[in-house]
Order: sequence, then structure tokens, then C-alpha cells
Amino acid sequence: MSYTWTPTIIGHTLLAASALPLGAMLLAGPKGTRVHRIAGWCWVLIMAGVAGVSFFIRTDGWSWIHLLSIFTLFTLVTGVRYARTHQRQAHRGNMIGLYAGALIIAGLFTLLPGRLIGHSLSVWWTGP
Repeated sequence: MSYTWTPTIIGHTLLAASALPLGAMLLAGPKGTRVHRIAGWCWVLIMAGVAGVSFFIRTDGWSWIHLLSIFTLFTLVTGVRYARTHQRQAHRGNMIGLYAGALIIAGLFTLLPGRLIGHSLSVWWTGP
């Protein structure tokens, strides 16, 4: 399976890369403030974009990774519902799990040899 840097993949990568620091800020910063709510909605929209764009990244149909995108969208809706119904602990656990799973763990998989980002970093680091 071989991918190239298409506009879709670039958009997906940029959205995910922007969700990382914003999510970290939300997790580390004060909760329940106006800034947290506005930044939280931005993060939710960015993550929905990351998941949504992923459906346009495929070579031979859908793969198991698209299940993560479906799970991400479901988890985003659930996390927002928890926040809006003031189920703080459930919201917190939901969003930490989503950040860790969909961004950190999935992001680390992109660094594996043979994956586009891993290959690109390898070429950048060592030369063609």
C-alpha cells in the first residue's frame, strides 16, 4: 500500500497536527471556563474534520483504520453530550481517551516504516 502527499492527506495531517496542541491545552488548562468551552468546540470540529477527511483516504476500499474514524465521530458526540449534561467525569474520561487513542496512539502508528509520514521523516532525516 503506497500513499503520496495529496491535498486530502495534507489536510488530514494538518488538522490532526493542529488538534494535538489544542487538545493538550484543553487537558492541561482550567475547566469549565468560557475559553475551555470555545476551544473545546474548536477541538471537536477539528477532530470531526480529521475523522471525516480520513474517509477520502483509501487505496483499495475501506480499511480497519476507518473504524477508528467512525469510533472517533461517535466518541465526539458522546463527549459533547456528557459535557452538556454536566457529567464531568464521563466527559473528562471520554476526551482523555479520545486524545490518547485517536491522536497520540494513532499518530505514533503514522511514524512506522512504510507509512507515509514515517517514510517522509526518514527521507528528510537521512536523505533520499
